[in-house]
Amino acid sequence: MAQDGEKEKDGRIEEEKHRDERIEQTGQLTLDENEQKQNIHLLTIIGEIEGHDNLSGSSKTTKYEHILPQLAAIEDSKEIQGLLVLLNTMGGDVEAGLAIAEMIASLSKPSVSLVLGGSHSIGVPIAVSTDYSYIVPTGTMVIHPVRMNGMVIGVPQTFEYFKLIQDRITGFVCDHCKINKSRLEELMLETGVLTKDVGTILVGEEAVKNGIIDEVGGVDKAVRRLHQMIEKRKSVK
Repeated sequence: MAQDGEKEKDGRIEEEKHRDERIEQTGQLTLDENEQKQNIHLLTIIGEIEGHDNLSGSSKTTKYEHILPQLAAIEDSKEIQGLLVLLNTMGGDVEAGLAIAEMIASLSKPSVSLVLGGSHSIGVPIAVSTDYSYIVPTGTMVIHPVRMNGMVIGVPQTFEYFKLIQDRITGFVCDHCKINKSRLEELMLETGVLTKDVGTILVGEEAVKNGIIDEVGGVDKAVRRLHQMIEKRKSVK
């Protein structure tokens, strides 16, 4: 009996070690110790969203090549029942951010997002890609037009390319939340809010009032909502 107790203790220690390593390496975790006995995958989008180019080693980044396979695994898993996305991102690569947003939006399993410190720029489509979204009272969202780094060729084709990218972003956002296109573009082109730039900062309740986020709330509300969505899905089946 004593040996069995030691083995059980060693098993718990090894499991906790594995969970800690997984959080440290990927910022991901499976929440499975709830009363409902539901398995929820926790996904964090933090720092800058990294695309095809590697950012400096000192930058906090979310690598989309890590996120996309994990989202495919969540969809394919018979164990995972829902997805909770925590966001605190300054934005980043447009193509990578849209790819993550499209993957989340196409999941057949219930999903909830929670904006913590902020979800800026291309983080906005990711925040609205889930079935339901929350933002903490002090959370921020920065809405602005597409920006490009590096050399830009001053020809009409460049303008059309920028417009195409912008239309993809606004189209996705408007399709996945309650804001309309004219209001979103108005926020993007606001000149009196951001210093030396165009765009708008929305804090907490402002993001809800503008129809981008569903509700103000924290992790308690987000997790509770996700459990309810999972239960509802099970009852429909």
